[in-house]
Amino acid sequence: MQTLADITNIEYSQISRIERGLINTSVGIIYEISKALEIDIKELFNFTIEK
Repeated sequence: MQTLADITNIEYSQISRIERGLINTSVGIIYEISKALEIDIKELFNFTIEK
């Protein structure tokens, strides 16, 4: 995760909180993360929530 923080210039702690669902973030931040991961932004929203 530190590499992702370095590439995106987003604080490691912020990425960690986003990943754990503790904070919401902007579409701009999500876009930067998707670019750094070299995936389409929609892939970050391709999940199911178990009840």
